[in-house]
Amino acid sequence: MATRDICLWPNPVLTQTCTDAALDDPDLVGLIDDLFDTMYHAKGRGLAAPQIGVTKRVFVVDVTWKEGARDPRAFINPQITETAGDMLIMNEQCLSIPDIPMPVARPERIQLRWTRRDGGLETAVFDGILACCIQHELDHLNGTVIFDHQTPEMRTELEASYAP
Repeated sequence: MATRDICLWPNPVLTQTCTDAALDDPDLVGLIDDLFDTMYHAKGRGLAAPQIGVTKRVFVVDVTWKEGARDPRAFINPQITETAGDMLIMNEQCLSIPDIPMPVARPERIQLRWTRRDGGLETAVFDGILACCIQHELDHLNGTVIFDHQTPEMRTELEASYAP
């Protein structure tokens, strides 16, 4: 387990579409452990593999640890299979674009299918902040960052205020 450097915007790895993670990859468990270590060290709620320079479809989240007990969750090769509810607009922050919160509209509820760390397949419905965080991290696996959810005018303004 190790803390890794977080790639900052505009690092090109953040715009790449990730490839599926091989479940028999001997480095997969170590990658997940490093993602958790790095996320907690950076005081984040989620972190995707490309944010540490690895273009595999893996991310981790823990939306409760700052206010209470840890609830670490790892997602391998995740896919949203359904969305429901209203579009919620929340101010999101990103460890790869630090200190620039910006509004992002996302479905309030998602159904997700993924492979667990132990290799088992899972499907579950998520809502609220957890759904938002999962969608944010899944965006990273698809080469999308929160700047991409802004109008061209707002993006220009936000990028001008961002200094890595």
